[in-house]
Amino acid sequence: MFTVYGLNGRVYSGALEGLRDLEPVRAAGRLRATSALVAGASPDALAAVQTQGHHAGQQPSHEPLPHVVAAAAYVQASKADQPGRRLLTRVRELMTPKVLGLPATLSLSEAWQQLLDAHLGQAPVLDAEGRPIGLLVRAELPQLSPAHTDLQAWSEWREQLRQPVTTVMLAPLPAVSADTPIREVSQVLHEMRLPGLPVVEDETGRAIGFISRSDLLRAIGHEPPLDLWS
Repeated sequence: MFTVYGLNGRVYSGALEGLRDLEPVRAAGRLRATSALVAGASPDALAAVQTQGHHAGQQPSHEPLPHVVAAAAYVQASKADQPGRRLLTRVRELMTPKVLGLPATLSLSEAWQQLLDAHLGQAPVLDAEGRPIGLLVRAELPQLSPAHTDLQAWSEWREQLRQPVTTVMLAPLPAVSADTPIREVSQVLHEMRLPGLPVVEDETGRAIGFISRSDLLRAIGHEPPLDLWS
């Protein structure tokens, strides 16, 4: 099950199909430049990208690409006899149970420091009841050091870092219950270009964990069999 919380409480609770129909949530998804590049690139351009890195006149390597090797290794591991290892299907089996929640009143400079200290690239923004109302992505924050020496620009940069995290957070943000199928979460992360989703209690909506793209990739590499493909 998926839920969406705003500053005034829960605004959606239901299945993946209904979540896809929420225009504000769809609008909050990030469209990455790489998606546009691949969608509009010619076959010749894509071939050039694939051979990028080879010196002029050098024959391209015929070694398998890393993702092909990884996929083959995963299939082999899935077929291997692994007694006692069950199929991973639910969010609770992959999520990170400890979640760094950022208060909505936190300034951008304070949020920067907390993310750096925790070695995280993102963290959910929580309301007073501990419910996720947005997602702060470190790569999209103002830099901690200014790239200019102009006095007025310096003043504007300092003022920007004093703003609360709600001014730049990604919102509205879907949240997911611990019993949600991993397959559905992977679809949401891909379709909405999100780095991860907070995991919440069904009744209270309080954040109890976080599941990220990194959790899924780690599971693919180390915890097969994983129910992502049929």
